[in-house]
Amino acid sequence: MQDTPGRFWPVTVFDAIPLRTPVREIYRRLGWRSGRTELPDERRREVDRQIREAESLIRLRGSARRIPIRGRESGRIVLSGGETLESAKLSRFLEGCPEILLMAATAGGDIVAAASRDTAAGSATRGVVLDAAASEITDAALDWIAAWFNGTLLREGRRLLKRRYSPGYGDLALESQRILFGLLELDRIGVSLTDHSLLVPEKSVIALTGILPGTEPDHDR
Repeated sequence: MQDTPGRFWPVTVFDAIPLRTPVREIYRRLGWRSGRTELPDERRREVDRQIREAESLIRLRGSARRIPIRGRESGRIVLSGGETLESAKLSRFLEGCPEILLMAATAGGDIVAAASRDTAAGSATRGVVLDAAASEITDAALDWIAAWFNGTLLREGRRLLKRRYSPGYGDLALESQRILFGLLELDRIGVSLTDHSLLVPEKSVIALTGILPGTEPDHDR
């Protein structure tokens, strides 16, 4: 983990994110439900092996930053540096929050390339497992980052909302990733942005959540 100076709070870069692989969630993404879906032992062993292969191809990295909210209007949030996020739903989501926590995580490019190669070579089944594993592991990395910050915030009498919000969800346009990309300095963890505001590598995600004072009710239940 490295910190760099910046406006208000610095960007925190996580060069490695140690977490337990969310195997149950990967199976759920693949469409299998415990007690409801029959899965032959041989196929289960194959999927488990492919999940382990996915683990070997993933290099989890992350970035996060606390940013004060300077102002809010109906339909927009203005951050401390003057950056504006246009979203009425996000504004309601962050009601009562004086700050936000920006987060991003990436699984790296190797897992994406391997899944693409498998699909192109006709090994679609393995490619699907690799893709599902990368998605769920990247999502779990955001949970890990949020938990890491919650430990610090609790000592300040603050806490995070239980849910998070991502560009492209609700009325928060995908193009807002351009603002968040710069604030999180995502080039430092090997992530770039296309002309269409898509993150590269594909298994990369940006999210944000609110920071509440501990004395405030959690409206996000």
